[in-house]
Amino acid sequence: MTDDGMPDQPGPRRQTEIYMEGLADVTPDVPVRYDRLERAALDAMDDEAAGYVAGGAGGGETMDANREAFRKWYIRPAMLRDVEERDRSVELFGQAYDAPVLLAPIGVLSIVHDAAEGAVAEAAADLGLPMILSTAASTELETVAERLDAAAGRGWFQLYWSSDRAITSSLVDRAERAGYEALVVTVDTPLLSWRERDIEDAYLPFLDGEGLANYVSDPAFLDRLDADPSENELAAVREFVDVFGDPSLTWDDLDWLTDQTDLPVVVKGVLRSDDAARAVKAGAEGVVVSNHGGRQVDRAIPALDALPEVVARIGDDAAVLFDSGIRRGSDAIVALALGADAVLLGRPYVYGLALDGADGVRAVCRNFLADFDLTMGLAGQDSVAGIDRSLLRARDC
Repeated sequence: MTDDGMPDQPGPRRQTEIYMEGLADVTPDVPVRYDRLERAALDAMDDEAAGYVAGGAGGGETMDANREAFRKWYIRPAMLRDVEERDRSVELFGQAYDAPVLLAPIGVLSIVHDAAEGAVAEAAADLGLPMILSTAASTELETVAERLDAAAGRGWFQLYWSSDRAITSSLVDRAERAGYEALVVTVDTPLLSWRERDIEDAYLPFLDGEGLANYVSDPAFLDRLDADPSENELAAVREFVDVFGDPSLTWDDLDWLTDQTDLPVVVKGVLRSDDAARAVKAGAEGVVVSNHGGRQVDRAIPALDALPEVVARIGDDAAVLFDSGIRRGSDAIVALALGADAVLLGRPYVYGLALDGADGVRAVCRNFLADFDLTMGLAGQDSVAGIDRSLLRARDC
């Protein structure tokens, strides 16, 4: 128990808070069940924003497959293992983290809530969860770093690799100077995919000037413009479209990028073991096994199905993180058991943001951590380090 008489583990503590409030007929403002959370959040957004956030590539088959992949696995709980004290901490790149959970990089959060990335930074810092800030943020990376630092939070920076190398170099330098702890370079988005919902709505938020904060504040990007973006937003938008991605990139270019920074470089968007090995050879210290939450290639392999292969190839040499389809604590347990060192939580916290700003993000993340803590203990595990493949059974066995 803590000084306030509440349990000191996040699962029982969260449960106790909610049940005690229930005695006064108070139930959670933010839905706990994922389907209700998603429905309420999408109803709170305008139709175009809802389509952008919830949509995927093509017909959304990869999004569906990500969830089906988790259903292939059963957890085999072990009994009477003394799980009174549970150690959720992990170490990544020589740094200790309270839990194997980070907030995934998601851009243009201004279309979800006016407080955007600032609200996410506030909630993440309160809970000790690292926030990975997207290049396509609605708030400048320095501002987010200041908010994280003021609240003793932790931040990583996600890089969309521009076709203008000067912009890429400038963003990396800014992230390093701002105090971000790692650089997450996304390699699965050299082009934007065919997203049917967005195409039907004829909607791309960047063309409305959303999500460009790190570009219109960047000296290398500004050097490309003839006028201040505030005076000619359309020109800035057009320039952004021209330089956002670079489909000509090869693994040789990753060698150049890792030479640009002293930060650990993590390659996000890996689904093949050979690509993971190439990333490590080029100097990356980790990868994120991910299919971009189903947003880039329709009918892509579910990220969870790709995880064991990647872990087997590089798990002894580099950190392996995972995203795409994480919804509940049991999902994190499965990913960790299959070899992931940590997981990235994405859409759930964005839905919390849509409903109640920082408080909504905080509620969703507290629920997730509580679920993870309880599931870990009930599965007979007293530490993240002890979670391995022996905890699982394939569904068809």
